[in-house]
Amino acid sequence: FRTYSLKAGRGGKPLPIVLCDTMGLEDSKGAGLDVDDISSILKGHMPDRYQFNPAAPLHAESHGYNKSPELKDKIHCVAYVIDACKVSIMPAKLEEKLEAIRRKANLLGIPQLVLLTKVDEACPLVKDDLRNIYKSEYIKDLMQEVSTRVGVPLSCVVPVKNYSEELELDLSCDILLLSAVIQMLRFVDNYCDDISDRLSSIGDRESGNRVPERDTSQHTGRDAKKAGYA
Repeated sequence: FRTYSLKAGRGGKPLPIVLCDTMGLEDSKGAGLDVDDISSILKGHMPDRYQFNPAAPLHAESHGYNKSPELKDKIHCVAYVIDACKVSIMPAKLEEKLEAIRRKANLLGIPQLVLLTKVDEACPLVKDDLRNIYKSEYIKDLMQEVSTRVGVPLSCVVPVKNYSEELELDLSCDILLLSAVIQMLRFVDNYCDDISDRLSSIGDRESGNRVPERDTSQHTGRDAKKAGYA
């Protein structure tokens, strides 16, 4: 498990977003990321650089276990990274694991989206020109299939192209990737607004009085927004 902070260019100031990366899921039992470890990640218990053990999920007595996670330690948006070339052959067992993770994230009120990767390898039209991505009926059908298999709305499926053999930045590729990050940040803002509303509601009940809404923009801008990848 790794967390990555972003900066505004080389030597720039840190940006208020942290990307969290995990090992992948496997369809066979006892292989790949354990669903119980997902719960630990979502709730902020997982330490950075933790080495996963599929046979033994993280527990409260494990070294580095965060017993008292703060909001900044928790995941604010879940991103499922799915290969566009493998959507149609996704094993049923893997779909079951994804469903279990989706249920856990839903219970915690965490927004979720799918990053549909390698779209250029899946469709010749897109491979010829990445700007054709939203003109491709094949990619549209793949997005719909992923939406059904994972159980998220079609609007939460974001197609992107991976950097693989390129030595220089590509504008069309960057536009798709940045669009995906913007979508994540929108979901994170919604998540933070929901948390703020719930805290305000609790405070109102305890005080017995209605209080004006407080401006949370400084808080959400200062604390890093965390997006987790599975």
